[in-house]
Amino acid sequence: MQKLITFTVPCYNSAAYMDRCIETLLPAGEEAEILLVDDGSTDDTGAIADGYAARYPGIVRAIHQENGGHGEGVNQGIRNATGLYFKVVDSDDWLDTGALAQVMEKLRAFAAAAAAGEPPLDLLMCNYVYEHVADGTRHAIGYRGILPRDRVFGWQDIGVFPPSQNILMHSVIYRTQVLRDCGLELPKHTFYVDNIFVYQPLPAVKTIYYMPLDLYRYFIGRQDQSVNEQVMMRRVDQQVRVVRIMMKAVDVYALPPEQKKLRGYMLNYFSMMMAIASIFLAMDGSEAALQKRKALWAELRAYDPRLYRRCVFSVAGVCYLPGKSGRAISLAGYRAAQKIFKFN
Repeated sequence: MQKLITFTVPCYNSAAYMDRCIETLLPAGEEAEILLVDDGSTDDTGAIADGYAARYPGIVRAIHQENGGHGEGVNQGIRNATGLYFKVVDSDDWLDTGALAQVMEKLRAFAAAAAAGEPPLDLLMCNYVYEHVADGTRHAIGYRGILPRDRVFGWQDIGVFPPSQNILMHSVIYRTQVLRDCGLELPKHTFYVDNIFVYQPLPAVKTIYYMPLDLYRYFIGRQDQSVNEQVMMRRVDQQVRVVRIMMKAVDVYALPPEQKKLRGYMLNYFSMMMAIASIFLAMDGSEAALQKRKALWAELRAYDPRLYRRCVFSVAGVCYLPGKSGRAISLAGYRAAQKIFKFN
């Protein structure tokens, strides 16, 4: 029997905290499957995954793979999923169980409607919450005023997304077949692939439903976390790799007229990715890093001049100001945004 939803939990040396994540998924019950993907861990992660699979054989499956990175963990989930819907939950994050119960009820209704011949729901969206361990604060990201509520809608019905309210992996539940049909395959040994996971399938989405629930809890505060600023600086080459993949993943200017608003959103999102890569290369400040930044912009200009111009006249362009003083202005703008939005 097909499951209603697959939760994929990529795990690498997650033994210290993965229990909290898993325990918040188990209340979804037998309608759900939880794929614990052990990514070549060297601690007790694999044993913990096997233990859950033994205790909950109708719900949990443990998948062990050679280390391939977060993206390959997600790929394994997509390959092995039996759920009609698909959600990634990182092993250091968790879901709100009350919100999850409401989401399951809504997905159940959409599954029944699709079985009766109605068009399937492609994407369900919820809010997510930044849980800042350093100062004990939370910051919820929702879509009120941007997305319609209590009805199925399409891209023509969306509003304008401000820079602080993008669609992230934390907020999406895709229909599994949408992910497979768009040929999504995330690169191995690369962080920040959640951006590709969200971005590439968007044009294949025809039907959307938004529930204003604080479902996903996004943990911020581990020193080795991928969004830690020092970690991002060390992994800037991986950030650049993700931007290059996104550059060529979708021809946004070929989207049909009914997806005009989606085109605008995707252009803004890609510009943000260019901005992030440009800022962290500027933050590095070495000659090698500045040459990489120059090469990335040159590649974009050669690949798609229209996309290049759009980025130049956006926040990405502000992050690519020339010269030492230009870099100083760019970094000052980044610090101001960091204080306001607390994104890492």
